[in-house]
Amino acid sequence: MRANSRGAARQGRAGALMAGALCLGVSMPLAAPAAAADVAAGRAKAVQCATCHGANGMATLPEAPNLAGQNEIYLVKALQDFKSGARKNEMMSLMVSGLSDSDIENLAAFYQSIEITVKQP
Repeated sequence: MRANSRGAARQGRAGALMAGALCLGVSMPLAAPAAAADVAAGRAKAVQCATCHGANGMATLPEAPNLAGQNEIYLVKALQDFKSGARKNEMMSLMVSGLSDSDIENLAAFYQSIEITVKQP
């Protein structure tokens, strides 16, 4: 019986290691845009976004969302979806149509990098 216990323990550890490796493999691609993105290039490209989303990522129009501090992965996905037509908005589709994948990643990195402070009422 002891041999079986050791074998089961080894299998349990191997399974845990495999699960950890799979989780790491899944999380690495999600983190990749942050490592490759250029915040300064995103800031420069964001000039064209400022009319609606504000120079500091705080929207100037009520129908435009605030982008300051927004999650980079979310922003990349949203911009890609506007570009592909999976997400519909005439203005956004027009604005992102000329953006490269690199531009999108840089913009997302820039907006995520903006620190926001929330004051309690």
